[in-house]
Amino acid sequence: MRIAATLTTTLARAAGALAVALLFAALPAAAETAAPRPLSITLENYEYPYPVHYLGLTIEGQDLRMAYMDVPPEGAANGRTVLLLHGKNFFGAYWRDTIRVLSHVGYRVIVTDQIGFGKSSKPNIHYSFHLLAAATKKVLDAAGVAQVAVVGHSMGGMLATRFSLMYPKTVTHLVLENPIGLEDYRGFVPYTPLEDAYRNELNATREGIRAYHSTYYVEWRPEYDEYVDVAARWKGAGEYPRLAMSAALTFQMIYEQPVCHEFAAIRAKTLLVIGQADRTVVGKAKVPKDLLSQVGQYPALGRKTAQVIPGARLVELPNVGHIPHVEAKERFHEELLAFLGR
Repeated sequence: MRIAATLTTTLARAAGALAVALLFAALPAAAETAAPRPLSITLENYEYPYPVHYLGLTIEGQDLRMAYMDVPPEGAANGRTVLLLHGKNFFGAYWRDTIRVLSHVGYRVIVTDQIGFGKSSKPNIHYSFHLLAAATKKVLDAAGVAQVAVVGHSMGGMLATRFSLMYPKTVTHLVLENPIGLEDYRGFVPYTPLEDAYRNELNATREGIRAYHSTYYVEWRPEYDEYVDVAARWKGAGEYPRLAMSAALTFQMIYEQPVCHEFAAIRAKTLLVIGQADRTVVGKAKVPKDLLSQVGQYPALGRKTAQVIPGARLVELPNVGHIPHVEAKERFHEELLAFLGR
């Protein structure tokens, strides 16, 4: 009797311990599914492909830090430097493959995170392309770089245009990769007050972020989820409202500060690379339905812009969307190196 009772008690205790162990073993997976680990708004816990440096800046009385990568050439240097400028919903790390390709053939590569983006500070200031261009020039000055070939993607194309107009002696080559701002959005996108743009950022969901990112590509690939995950995990950061405000302010900057009317003034040797499946419009959700088929038409916009920029060369990439250097990297890099010269 005693042996049976002892055995029963031992088995009960073992079963209870096993149940508790299984419960605790399941908790991390459940927690991870419910709430992904947050990212700080300056990406301290997100690894970049190359070492990150910081330049101190004072803007509107605020002490800020601008992050950038300065990647030396592999092997024999060709004495030239390429500056890579990111788009609005991205940051310098998404240039990783382009950096590698350029560095491999002898280029020094500088990749900035603009103020308000990536690992840089997220201040509440008056954002302008003039301000971002001036800050970028300070990075080049601090790095001892007198001349660069500038490559700008999406919003980075608008910034690259402004940079080229402000510092024509600095820019030897200009590459515009599916830049936004090839048309003036004020003509067909209703104005969004800053408070509404800020609220839109705060209310964004992971599903909404992924749906928006999916419009960038012809066909979705699993590796594209990386940038959706970053944006979604940012929302769990305690300082996320500050990032949301800087995002709203840069949306306002894009809308209010078109560069397309100044393309004729560009003097740098220019390459336009246009993915033909791109239909990006900033503020597209607010475009009247009867105008949707008339705006964001990158094939026509690319040809029009190539005719306006003196001597511009146009490369059209069929069946490619908004980000050729990610979606069609081999073709993009081939065209880039042919234009810059190996």
